[in-house]
Amino acid sequence: MLEASSSSVELPAIPGKRYFTIGEVSELCGVKPHVLRYWEQEFPQLKPVKRRGNRRYYQRHDVLMIRQIRSLLYEQGFTIGGARQQLSGEGVKEDQGQTLQIVKELRGELEQILRILKG
Repeated sequence: MLEASSSSVELPAIPGKRYFTIGEVSELCGVKPHVLRYWEQEFPQLKPVKRRGNRRYYQRHDVLMIRQIRSLLYEQGFTIGGARQQLSGEGVKEDQGQTLQIVKELRGELEQILRILKG
């Protein structure tokens, strides 16, 4: 399972912001905006905040959820229904996936800090 994600394209670290636009999330997760809008209909866990003019604003947990959905669909080969079942039926795996993602991001951020301190 880890081998599949390590051979795939590395996603950028999630910046320390509170809200992200659909364009930013698209870049952070490697998924086009229309796919994100579709996934909102298919996955009840995905609920971005909607403000002025129905604009979507995603929070960090939404971005992590989207990355997990992306992994289930694109890397692990689940169907939409299978991914939905995986997310709703197995909260432990969901937590592990999110924890792993957070650890990867923290490591990347710490490596950046170390490079800054050395340079």
